[in-house]
Order: sequence, then structure tokens, then C-alpha cells
Amino acid sequence: MLSVGVGPVSFSIGHLLLVLAFVVALIVGGITGRKHGTPIAGTLADIFVVAMLSARIGFVIRYYEHYQGDWLGMIDIRDGGFDMVAGLVAALVFAGFLMWRRASSRRALGTAMAAGLLTWGLTGGAIQLINQQLKGLPEVALTDLNEQPVDLSAIANGQPTVVNLWATWCPPCIREMPVLEEAQKRYPGINFVFANQGEHPETIQRFLSEQNLDLHHVLSDRQGQFGRVTGSHGLPTTLFYNAEGNLVDSHMGELSRASLFRGLERFDSRFLTPATEVSSND
Repeated sequence: MLSVGVGPVSFSIGHLLLVLAFVVALIVGGITGRKHGTPIAGTLADIFVVAMLSARIGFVIRYYEHYQGDWLGMIDIRDGGFDMVAGLVAALVFAGFLMWRRASSRRALGTAMAAGLLTWGLTGGAIQLINQQLKGLPEVALTDLNEQPVDLSAIANGQPTVVNLWATWCPPCIREMPVLEEAQKRYPGINFVFANQGEHPETIQRFLSEQNLDLHHVLSDRQGQFGRVTGSHGLPTTLFYNAEGNLVDSHMGELSRASLFRGLERFDSRFLTPATEVSSND
């Protein structure tokens, strides 16, 4: 399961788990704090904000080269770029500082933090185990723009494959297309597949022409089977399959160069040789 749909809105599982962990921490902290006469809801909110800011800063620092020339992109969190290790470390350090300064709130704050972290770890681990069961590329009915059947495994052909689920009516899908087009040219050792969800090939062809996009492996998934099989309930969704055809990462929402490269890092490094380097080596 990659996302959850609530009416017309979809939420990434990863983001929902963070919110769930924060809510659990608030509930446990509220109960414990009331017992000891030390309200800590505001303190927990401060810790959460510090964690998210640190996670974003850590991500930007780690992938700084991919933000050059796109300074506004550093603060555009729509790309979902957060370094959770940096966020977790910052949260623990800040919480430790607060407990050192405020002895009266140590028990309530420590209990709330432990409950939140335990919830995040257990639920995240369970979801990870479920996703690991998705072995092999999904067997769904895909066609090319001439409405001829296409075998996804034949396209993969033993190489890592990035599958982008998109639609022409989806603004974030349109915004991220140039990023994927650029990556398609830069990394010839990786297959990029663009599986349109639910639209007629004529609509897709018209869109590609209007946007002046040169994309390989543009396919039509008229029944939207890919999203259902993988547990994706929102667009755009990008799936990263390694050379063995196993799902190793996923991203719901708009991609930036940085967040796309984070997914590509899950592949064997030999597939990440840029096209310019391949040409020079030849």
C-alpha cells in the first residue's frame, strides 16, 4: 500500500504515519501530563516543527547539487524531500534539551516521545513488510499509443525501471514531466515508463504534442489497473523497480530533480552513469 484515498484527496502512507505518530504522542502526553500537572501539547508541537524543518534542511544539504539553479525549489516541500534521519536526530536532541531544562515535564514528555516513536516504527515497519511482498513487475494490461498490447517485463529487459503513473488533467504530473524527460536522457541504463491512467491514446498524443515532450515508453492503462495493483490512490505516483523487477522505492506527488535522484539511488550504481560519461568512455 502506497497511499490512501479519502474522497477526492489522496495521502501518502509515509505522511499519514507521521501524523498518526504525532497524534498518539499528543494523546499519551496529554494523559500523562494531566496526571502530573504538566501540559506538553505545545512542547510536542515545537519538537515536531523542529524535526520537519531539520528533515527538510538535511535533504536539501544532501542533494544540494540537484537544487542548483532552482533556489525556490529548496523551500518547495511539494517534492516530498525530507531526510528522516536528520529530522529524527534533531527531534531527539531538542527533546533532550527541553527535558534537561524542564525537569517537571520529563516523565510526560519522555513517555509521549516514546509512544510516538514506537507507533511510527511499528506501523512503518509493517507497511514496509507488506510492500516487500510486491515481487516482480505487475502484470497489467498496457497498450502503446497505437493500442497494441505491451509487455512491461519486455521493456524492463533486466534493467532498473521507473514507472510514472500520470494523467493529462493532473497539474503536478505536468510540472514533473520535464524532470523525468531530462532523467530519461541522462541515464540510458534505466528505463522510464509513463503509464497514463484511464485516458484515450488520442488524448495522450495530443498532450505530448502540445507540451513538446519527447518521452519513450508512453503507455495507456485504460482501466487504471497499475494503481490498484500497487495500492496507489493518487497521481502522480512514481515506482522504482530494480533490475530484478522488485519494487524498491515509491514516491507519491510531484518530483523534483532531488527527490527523483533519491529514488534512483536505490538502484545499483552502475546504472547511474550519465549519458555524457558513457559517451566519453566510448
